[in-house]
Amino acid sequence: MRKIIVSTFLTLDGVMQAPGGPDEDPESGFPHGGWQKPTSDEEVGEAIGGWYEDTDAMLLGRKTYDIFAGYWPTADPANPFTERMNSMRKYVASRTLTSLDWQNSELLTGDTAEAVRRLKATEGRNINVVGSGDLAQTLMRENLVDEYRLTIHPVILGSGKRLFADGTVPTALEPVSVTGTKGGTVLAVYRTTGKPTYDSYQ
Repeated sequence: MRKIIVSTFLTLDGVMQAPGGPDEDPESGFPHGGWQKPTSDEEVGEAIGGWYEDTDAMLLGRKTYDIFAGYWPTADPANPFTERMNSMRKYVASRTLTSLDWQNSELLTGDTAEAVRRLKATEGRNINVVGSGDLAQTLMRENLVDEYRLTIHPVILGSGKRLFADGTVPTALEPVSVTGTKGGTVLAVYRTTGKPTYDSYQ
């Protein structure tokens, strides 16, 4: 069965909104767009490239799809991610889109959770959920996330959309790998293992 992997950039206080540029997602007056690049380094890029090696598809929400579809088709071909992002299969969960122009994109129909369950049962490699905070929340509520691959950057913003927002389902995690870069970013991979357990020091 294919794994659903949530891969995203986070600040130290868990904000995932608009890492890529000032105008990427100004929803709710978010003033910190573009926070990721100043805190990144070569090791972050190398890790992300490695994380894509065992995936052959992306699962995107409508907003992230619009951002990516507006950038990657005309991105610099010298960028090693350009060909990969354009050629990879994209599955898009949206209640408002009726057609998709970006190559190799497929609109999921019907109930999102059921559509993702069907995807997990198909032949293929793992599927990356990139950005797409609202979609990630849906998948977490439905216990459909198998793994988290997070770059946690040394910056605190204090506001913005968080991956683990209020109402997130309690989940136990098993560390697969946790390392740091010279620039202070934490590269963390965690596998979900069910419900948390509880104990006391008394």
